[in-house]
Amino acid sequence: MKQILLIAIGLLLISCQPQNSKSDSKEGISQNRLSRIDTMLEQAILDNKIPGAVAFVSRNGQTLYHKSFGISNPITKERYKNDDIFRIASMTKAVTSLAVLILWEEGKFFLDDPIEKYIPEFKNTGILNSFNAKDSTFTTTPNKKKITIRHLLTHTSGMGYGEIDGNSEIRAIYWKNNLRDIFAPNENMQEVAAKIAKQPLHHEPDKKFTYSLGIDVLGYFIEKISGKPFPEFLKERIFNPLEMKDTYFTIPKEHHSRLVPVLTQKNGLWKMYSANHYNIRYPLLDSKTFFSGGAGLSSTVEDYAKFLHVFINQGRSNGHQLIGKKTCELLFENQLTGIENWSHGLAFGLLSKKDLRKGTGGSEGTLTWGGYFNTSYFADPNEKIIGIIYKQTRDISNDDTSQRFRELVFQSIVE
Repeated sequence: MKQILLIAIGLLLISCQPQNSKSDSKEGISQNRLSRIDTMLEQAILDNKIPGAVAFVSRNGQTLYHKSFGISNPITKERYKNDDIFRIASMTKAVTSLAVLILWEEGKFFLDDPIEKYIPEFKNTGILNSFNAKDSTFTTTPNKKKITIRHLLTHTSGMGYGEIDGNSEIRAIYWKNNLRDIFAPNENMQEVAAKIAKQPLHHEPDKKFTYSLGIDVLGYFIEKISGKPFPEFLKERIFNPLEMKDTYFTIPKEHHSRLVPVLTQKNGLWKMYSANHYNIRYPLLDSKTFFSGGAGLSSTVEDYAKFLHVFINQGRSNGHQLIGKKTCELLFENQLTGIENWSHGLAFGLLSKKDLRKGTGGSEGTLTWGGYFNTSYFADPNEKIIGIIYKQTRDISNDDTSQRFRELVFQSIVE
């Protein structure tokens, strides 16, 4: 009788185990909890918030989630696939920043060197003083501090951004000088850098964070320092070692069909997006002479995960030490201390301690950023978790899936 009672108690205890028990866990991630991402994205598609998405999660270098949802092309009804190629736009910035640090480790320059030392056109920069709205002419006053490589990496140079600049006067000046087309202008790398150098600054360098074309300047800087074309340097020093086989400035013709279109919503229907000031098909153009270090790459979620793994694995990924351990640690140091009330390192935004209470997901120091066409990523160096979600949309207003995705990834941690 006692033995029967013990067996009954044991069975009761087993039946009372939580749904997300240890047997449900892979790399300390509950698979049942992770499946809530499916529910969230499927509902967002039903609610017409997004046409679809590709999402990826890994921990300790092990892929735990890689799924695609929805329709990528409303005309052909083609569905998203895991290996689709997306325009990642500003997610390019971290790649360019890593390239800069690779050269810095080789002793080619100091981070606080003035950029004019390497690109002389920056000797005569100035801060916007007056602006004539009739013809977009302007005057400047000389900046007291010189723009450094660190300023360019951290968007504290005072430069602006032609397309998304919050200052209407700076934006008008950039547009007049044909600096709207950040994806495939007709000029070469040197010409674009020189043109940027002629534009007025918002403010004194090192005064505050202003999102800018500074990373595009660093693309040309990499060419000058390395003696190699910018795309070639990235391929040789980053893409090949990490086996990022689907990351390009110009997608090879045999892979053109894998580039998903950019969509927008009109009258509740998903339509092809077009832009007046740039060619949305820029990843397919093989005649480019300018390669945007700030926005020009296209990639897959799997490729970008290989890249992010470098930063949560002490500078090493796929058997290659791209940067040293201490350099990797430097990337997680807030460069905006005393300037802004949020954190940004040398390559990406960082989750600060005070932001943890918001419940946005991740440990202090979690790196994060996104792209113009609705792509985003995060990587937690403490939990060794990477999350990436790619959509390809513009001019939609009710999409909260990137934030929900991030929250759902971190609620799935059970160990």
